[in-house]
Order: sequence, then C-alpha cells, then structure tokens
Amino acid sequence: GKVCGELNHAHITLATVVEMVHMARLVRDDVRDEAELRRKGATINHLRGNEAAVLLGDYLISHSYHLCSSLDSQSASRLIAHTTNTVCEGELLQIDNRNNLELSESTYLDIITRKTAVLCAACCTLGATYAGAAVPIVHALETYGLSLGIAFQIQDDILDIVGDPSTVGKTLGIDIEKGKMTLPMIHFLSTAPTEHRTLLRSLLRSKDADKAERIRNLILPSSSIQYAQDRARGLVDRARSSLALLADSEARRVLDTMAEF
Repeated sequence: GKVCGELNHAHITLATVVEMVHMARLVRDDVRDEAELRRKGATINHLRGNEAAVLLGDYLISHSYHLCSSLDSQSASRLIAHTTNTVCEGELLQIDNRNNLELSESTYLDIITRKTAVLCAACCTLGATYAGAAVPIVHALETYGLSLGIAFQIQDDILDIVGDPSTVGKTLGIDIEKGKMTLPMIHFLSTAPTEHRTLLRSLLRSKDADKAERIRNLILPSSSIQYAQDRARGLVDRARSSLALLADSEARRVLDTMAEF
C-alpha cells in the first residue's frame, strides 16, 4: 500500500483479514501434519488437541469474513474468497499426489503456486488496489507476490530436508513423513545415479524411524539442493525486477529487502 500511495483504514482491515486466513490455514496444516512446533512454540493441536485446533481454524476463517464484510466494497471479499478456494485446491492436489514418486516438477510448481503463492499475490494486489494504484502497478505487485510466494515455498521445502528445527522454528521432516514430494527430491529422482534413485525410492516407501535423516544424508552431497535454491533465486530475481515500475521509496526498498531475505 505504501509503495503505491497512502494507507487507509481498509488496508488495516484487509491486513488483519488475510493474516487470520493464513493463521487458520497454519492451524489446520498442523493438525493434518501432526506437527508439534510452529514459530518456535507449541502448536494448538499439541497444546489443546485436534478438536480445539479445528474449531479455532473455523473461528478464524469465519471471523475474517465477518470483518471483511465491514468494508464498503465487496471486491476484496470476492478476491479473498477466490484465493482461499485456490489454496484449498492446492492442498487437495497435494494430498492427491502423496506418495506419488513420479510427481513432475510442473505439477509440484502448480501445487505450491496454489497453496502458498496465490495468497501472497492477493495481499500485494489488495495493498496496491486500495491505495489507488494504476492497473500496470497492481499487476507488477501481483507478480512480485506470486514470484516471492513460490520462491518462499521452495525454500521452505528445502529447509524441511536440511534445516535445523531450532532455527526454522517448526517441526521438520514432515514432507518426507507424509509422502509429499518436493523439488529437491523430484530433481534427485530424475538426475541421480540409478542406485541412488533406487535407494531414495526405497527410503520414501519405508517406515523406518530414521528415514528423514537418511534421505537428508543421501540428497545433501548431490546437486539437488543447489538446483532448488537456484530455482528459488530465479523467482526472487523476477520478484525484485517487477518493482522496476515503482518510484524509489523506503517502502519499495523494504519490498526489495524482503525478497532478498
């Protein structure tokens, strides 16, 4: 909003709405993933059980739309509703492809675009629109949000394999445990030596308690982590390039720094 003009009350309302939608999704994600740690604290399901967590997710979604309806225009409600539908489609597509060791990179990118990036794009679109930005600027910021969202999810998936839970702040290894194929594993299964690919397939199908650690040790010496990081870097570059239409300002510099981070 600031990069396009002045903030107003609608920006504060919409920022609250999309954060509540996002929080509802995280609460429900933690139930599905049986995660115990989120943002370096205990998850709701770990503290209070699945029933309370599901109800809290319902409450957050319901209250976010109640709050959004307070705005004079319903254009934001329609965009947020469309976005949350797309997020759910992405989550369903991911569930449908669990344990699909033949998952293609293009389908993986479709999943993460839907389940993560579209919400980032909607935030940028709403911020620009409600600041009165011209259509080309709105589209540029939508591209920024979409590119950054995809890059973020790729990096998040990398960290699920190689990250440190005390640094990342959430339960790791869930993608492997839940049969979610991510970019490093997809790349490894298409480029690694045959015996290494066979071993990864065997590990992914196994029930061994230490399989996440064994998969990490298998993938780390390969080029697959770097490949995924390079894909994320390309998307970050695209996000930063989309800011070229905007006048230099502190807000633009913050967006650029956020992309780099």
